[in-house]
Amino acid sequence: MQKIKWLFIVVVLSVAATSFRFPDHEKEKINWLTVAELQQAYKKEARPVLFDVYTSWCGWCKVMDKDTYSKEDVVKYINEKYYAVKLDAESKDSVVLGDGKFGYNAANKTNELASYLLFGQMEFPTTVFLSDLNARPAALAGFLKPKELEAPLKYFGDGIYSKKDFSEFLKTFTSTW
Repeated sequence: MQKIKWLFIVVVLSVAATSFRFPDHEKEKINWLTVAELQQAYKKEARPVLFDVYTSWCGWCKVMDKDTYSKEDVVKYINEKYYAVKLDAESKDSVVLGDGKFGYNAANKTNELASYLLFGQMEFPTTVFLSDLNARPAALAGFLKPKELEAPLKYFGDGIYSKKDFSEFLKTFTSTW
């Protein structure tokens, strides 16, 4: 009887120990918004916008999520300075951005907003910066490492785009990531 009692206690403690979870110290993640959420947030506070234009089949898009958009410096800076939007270039949803309404183009199998942001050059991933909702998009095609993303992030995020062109900015820019 004593052995059964101890066995019961050991089993209960084992189950309790394996089901008890210590608080995860999960990394902070980028606060990705939908285009509709962006519209609402922008009405309350204007900020630059970053679009991550991707497709579900794009391998480099997944690598960029894992290797760039998960890095602490990148996450912190984007969350502080930007509204960040993930846009599936093949989404069939109609969306409104600024003064424009965009639907799905069945002939091209793309969302018209993605086509607009990428100037029709459908390469993935592409990171797009907008200084405001109706600004001309600034698109950077391809996988970007955190160090490669830092300068354009800070150029728009710190409002430098309104003071000097990007090539002048790069002459004095020093990476900290």
